[in-house]
Amino acid sequence: MRSTFLDPGALRIELSLQAAALAADGLGGHIQTWQEVATVFGLIEPVSQASRLGADQTLEENTHRITIRRRDHVLPGMRFVRLARLFEILTVHDPDESGRYLSCRVREAGQ
Repeated sequence: MRSTFLDPGALRIELSLQAAALAADGLGGHIQTWQEVATVFGLIEPVSQASRLGADQTLEENTHRITIRRRDHVLPGMRFVRLARLFEILTVHDPDESGRYLSCRVREAGQ
């Protein structure tokens, strides 16, 4: 497999990597909170945008690809935060199986 060339200087957008955690709500249930796992630098690239009509409303979905340096324990279900933007991680893979980078397909939340 050919190696993917990526200019390391392109990974300059600061992102907070967060994981979901459950906390007791005091009434026997729980609430979901987010805890920062790490601060990483990456490259955000838009991939697609889709609009769906239904129930008298338009639902927008924006997907992106976020590339970061490889690190362990980046999993689907986690999220990246950049300022006021939230990116839910859908898939994680090594684009060229070299162990240098991780490419994450994400959906921008809150649109």
